[in-house]
Amino acid sequence: MADREQYAPGPASGAQIRRDGEKWTLILVRELRHSPEKVWQALTEPAHLREWAPFEADGNLGTVGSTVKLTTVAAPTPNVSETTITRADGPRLLEYSWGGNDIRWELEVIGGGTRLTLWHNIDRRFISWGAAGWHICFDVLERLLAGVPVGRIVGADAMRFGWQRLNVEYAKQFGIEAPNWPGNAPKR
Repeated sequence: MADREQYAPGPASGAQIRRDGEKWTLILVRELRHSPEKVWQALTEPAHLREWAPFEADGNLGTVGSTVKLTTVAAPTPNVSETTITRADGPRLLEYSWGGNDIRWELEVIGGGTRLTLWHNIDRRFISWGAAGWHICFDVLERLLAGVPVGRIVGADAMRFGWQRLNVEYAKQFGIEAPNWPGNAPKR
């Protein structure tokens, strides 16, 4: 495992929000230097998800119609939600819900790699939190795919790795007020 303590997220980037009344969607884009097949495996297989995702899956997410339990990791109380995979067109498109919010993953071939786009419906009050959390998860995913894993960084653990700064940066980019969270203010 790579030296986890050396990890620091870069500046907030690659994110936007779409508003449709009270429904807000976070859209995060990351270009990865790995094939869509390799990225698909990381998005769907429980053993891979355990290395980077903010939830555990008790089954493979790559089969339409399959029912999978997703359990939030490192939350004060584990949140378990059952989801049915609504679309799984590997290695291109994956859709399911998590905790009542829709998630859509799009994988597009670019050069020798993959443009990964996440569409995640999140309560508008917490959309910058979600952007900051997914940003760190994407960084961890990128390192995992490159063969230099740093281990999953979620929940309170993310606080040690710049989550608060990212939360403030994304809120500013989105033109919203950063949700009140202890230690949320940028250090001067």
